[in-house]
Amino acid sequence: MLKLFTKHFWDVVARLILRNKIGILVSIVAITVLFSTQWKNMRFSNTEANLLPDDHEVNVKYNEFLNIFGEEGNLIILGVKDSTLLTVEKLNAWNNLAQDFKKYDEVETVVSVKDLQKLVKDTTHEKFTLEPFIKDSISSIEQIESLEYELFNKYPFYDNVLFNKETKTIRTAIYLKKDIVNTSIRKDFVANTLEPTVRAFSEANNLNVRISGMPYIRTLNAQVIVSEIGWFVGAALLVTSVIFFFFFRSFRATFISLIVVSIGVMWTLGILGTLNYEITVLTALIPPLIIVIGIPNCIFLINKYQNEVKKHGNKVKSLQRVITKIGNATLMTNITTASGFATFILTESTLLKEFGIVASLSILAIFVLCLLIIPIIYTFLPFPKDRHLEHLNKRWIGGFVDWMERMVKQERIAIYCTGLVLLIVSIIGIYQIKITGSLIEDMPQDSDFVSDIRFFEKEFNGIMPVEIMIDTKRKKGVMKLATLKRMDELQEVINEIPELSKPISVVDLVKYSKQAYYNGNTKYYQLPTSQENSFILSYAKNSSSNVDLLKNFVDSTGQYARITTFMKDIGTEKMERIEENLQTKIDKLFPGERYTVTMTGKAVVFQKGTKYLVKNLVISLSLAIILIALFMAYMFRSFRMIIISLIPNLLPLLVTAGLMGYLGVPIKPSTILVFSIAFGISVDDTIHFLAKYRQELQARHWKIKPSVYGALRETGVSMFYTSIVLFFGFSVFTISSFGGTVALGALVSTTLLFAMLSNLLLLPSLLLSLERSIANKEVLKEPSINIIPEEDDNDE
Repeated sequence: MLKLFTKHFWDVVARLILRNKIGILVSIVAITVLFSTQWKNMRFSNTEANLLPDDHEVNVKYNEFLNIFGEEGNLIILGVKDSTLLTVEKLNAWNNLAQDFKKYDEVETVVSVKDLQKLVKDTTHEKFTLEPFIKDSISSIEQIESLEYELFNKYPFYDNVLFNKETKTIRTAIYLKKDIVNTSIRKDFVANTLEPTVRAFSEANNLNVRISGMPYIRTLNAQVIVSEIGWFVGAALLVTSVIFFFFFRSFRATFISLIVVSIGVMWTLGILGTLNYEITVLTALIPPLIIVIGIPNCIFLINKYQNEVKKHGNKVKSLQRVITKIGNATLMTNITTASGFATFILTESTLLKEFGIVASLSILAIFVLCLLIIPIIYTFLPFPKDRHLEHLNKRWIGGFVDWMERMVKQERIAIYCTGLVLLIVSIIGIYQIKITGSLIEDMPQDSDFVSDIRFFEKEFNGIMPVEIMIDTKRKKGVMKLATLKRMDELQEVINEIPELSKPISVVDLVKYSKQAYYNGNTKYYQLPTSQENSFILSYAKNSSSNVDLLKNFVDSTGQYARITTFMKDIGTEKMERIEENLQTKIDKLFPGERYTVTMTGKAVVFQKGTKYLVKNLVISLSLAIILIALFMAYMFRSFRMIIISLIPNLLPLLVTAGLMGYLGVPIKPSTILVFSIAFGISVDDTIHFLAKYRQELQARHWKIKPSVYGALRETGVSMFYTSIVLFFGFSVFTISSFGGTVALGALVSTTLLFAMLSNLLLLPSLLLSLERSIANKEVLKEPSINIIPEEDDNDE
């Protein structure tokens, strides 16, 4: 009954498409124009990609910190390591550069060498005052030498904050206004003001000025991603069209395919705009993905049309059969591919959900476009000439099919042994895989901004903020000496960790206050005793300047304090160990009944997000396997066939995972995507093969061997064509300057190549070896969905 319904349904679809050509084309143009009006809503994310759900504990803690202390990722750093900077002319120019940035509305404050101030004791008024190290400008080399001596030897409060006294590296801190950090205003300031100004200064003074800080890194990273979208789309169109032309030797067929996938890309961008989603590292990959996935659809449809024309010479009947025979099969394969992407929707990560929604909708859209546009365009075109059909008789393709058939006939043991060896070797490799995540590992390694990140890591031990927030559970609890001593002890632990920079907190300010109380004597840079504390606090209370300094380290109620440090870009594995060590010390130092201590900051959020994403992607892959297994069960209604169909698709995934282990490619957000994408696409070949196999069984009265070989010959060429297109199509991503995108492209290409060989060699071998147990009417029952309908010469 369902079989008859399916056949009738596709007959109706074919008639509707071929009888309403103009209306359908006008509708496609109208929808494309409508989608194009939504492109204006596309924008690159101004916030960092948060891999965690909004209600995740780590996000809740981070947002609580932001509510108390404000945005922490608002710091841009300028740095110079050059002995000539410490000359009168260049040091004045350096300080003037900092002063110039203060005039911009986007800047909250700038701290340069000229802004550093001494905390001085005013005995008359019993308060501390601030005096600048540089009152106006530098006028002599003696002034510079005096400044060097004071900063590098007498004021430890500033050590490693604006300078590295060992290497004489000097830096300037620019704090952007917190309310613009996650908006396009930040991007415009960095691109149109900061970069040109610093570049002009560097050229004028012959200094290599380094720039870093999260706002700067995010802006430049975003610029590279946006610029690469165009490259990917262009490269995908070029590569797939060249391969398509090589196979078909027809400019007409190639041009039609390019029109279809180009409209598909327009629709994808329209879907992004309509849903008001931001362009992220993941959604930026979808337009070229649609080209790579859409071209195989075109291959199946055009190949079928040309075969039909060659068979009986009736153009109308050929186009009707393209829709009725291939439409159903293409729909099924596109649904399985879309399902692979749609499993991301079930994760709790917003980043993955949006990727899954847009990708799956776009894949279904490209199927609809292929099915409508290709048959309609061919109705307007003249009958194919002999040269358009020459590719159907290529000897080398016939040689490839003969080789496959010979391998399956004569070398099944060798195929199984090879598969088993690959499985064992891959499992060994899988145990060598590391799970990691690195902020800059996937960034363009040859870019200036990554070079600058490495520079600041070396000179100042890190760029990723780590914040430790101490809740004393009572107002003014931070300034209690017992709390300060605990914080000081924790800072000593942080100081001993080479991957973390020198921490800074209210403790340093209190130590500085004691030093100032004892007239700047360096040996008194320490926490006061309980007796000294009352004297020093009385001075501090009378000092309005001290209140300004305190606001960066303590909240307005005096209940919350923060310790800020910066972490080097190390893998998540090392980050986890450091976090565990710190947490152990925190638990020991701060009793739970008196304090609540939270470790947060962008470094922690990133590390937790990476781990969370990896876990979610493993779940999405499992769901993809289960979903597609259920799909196969519905189509073939045979448990044994499900197992047989999964084996040739899971083996390539294991081989790729093993390769990652041997090559040292870690499991991280960018590489774990490989498995769900590759599995969703590679299972298409299995569906095509098994559908044709079942059709051959019926036609050949359940004779196994001729049915397997018939299916192999019929589907082998199309599977080879599409796999080659997919291989080179995904290889396009290797031109990216992002390591993660390169890895994604290379790994998916490799997996799909293995999957093709697995489906053309291992799958038919399994069917032949297990013929008695699977290939009979009782086990392989009438399918619920007749994917490839039987040929019927009476089709109109």
